[in-house]
Amino acid sequence: MAPASAPFSFEPTVVQQNVNAPEVALRSGDLRYTLRMSSRRKALCSFLSLAALLASPSTHALADDIPVDVELVLAVDASRSMEPFEQKIQREGYIAAFRRKDVIEAIREGVNGRVAITYVEWAGSTVQRIIIPWTLVDSADSSEKLANALDQPIPPTQSRTSISGAIDFGSSLFDNNGYKGMRKVIDISGDGANNNGRPVADARDQAVAKGITVNGLPLMTRGDFYSDWAVADLDIYYSNCVIGGPGAFMIPVNSWDQFPEAVRRKLVLELAGDTPAPQNAAWTGSVHAPLMLAQDKLVYDCLSGERIWQRRMQDWESR
Repeated sequence: MAPASAPFSFEPTVVQQNVNAPEVALRSGDLRYTLRMSSRRKALCSFLSLAALLASPSTHALADDIPVDVELVLAVDASRSMEPFEQKIQREGYIAAFRRKDVIEAIREGVNGRVAITYVEWAGSTVQRIIIPWTLVDSADSSEKLANALDQPIPPTQSRTSISGAIDFGSSLFDNNGYKGMRKVIDISGDGANNNGRPVADARDQAVAKGITVNGLPLMTRGDFYSDWAVADLDIYYSNCVIGGPGAFMIPVNSWDQFPEAVRRKLVLELAGDTPAPQNAAWTGSVHAPLMLAQDKLVYDCLSGERIWQRRMQDWESR
């Protein structure tokens, strides 16, 4: 790209009227000169406005966006309910998945043979960290580079759980990101219900209205310390309150030894664009994680996480 030239600028002519000065007739030559300069200035202003428009990110996005099969936001729970060893298993699960042959094949077998992925960690409504910015993955080599980039020290966890904040933040990442996906997907993984920020169902519905699919990976792995804060049926909560959009699904994880396989399977389905067949959520097997689809929704209290938080705070204050 050629170096940008110095910006052209001009000082506008300011005419101050002196009420005490004698009147002077404007000669016809002066009038033609003034009109000619006014026309030039108008033309220059129009040119500069057009140049600014052409240089804007939104205009570049229309012309230069890279077509991909899916734009995928991996939104991963980093709240304090996640123990350090759980954070490690979670990160290593994604690292291992991006090195798997079937994951790479799912990417390569798409219409465009490439995907765009960003990896985000989240906690409270204002706490989201982009660990890996938007990255094009179109080969085993680029998938390996993504895995290597994820293999870094894990930041400290933060307080509260705002799935709605993660969805809202994830939705904003699609704007002017340089890619044009056939599908847009936010994948939420977490071990608890929303207890901070706006109602999760509102955030989910707004994302779906924008053409975004929200998938889920509920981690039903909490220990006894957090049992009083937990939603007992987190998989059903995710099915009714979190996931949504075309082909939306979730894979519940009941123990950490199931996590690597759940991540691998989830990524294959998301990257390949396959709509999975529903299975029973009451799964304790060892081979395939179950799938629950957005169409399985029942009447459910999507504010249960907020109610649990309020009750626990009241109990704490009453002591």
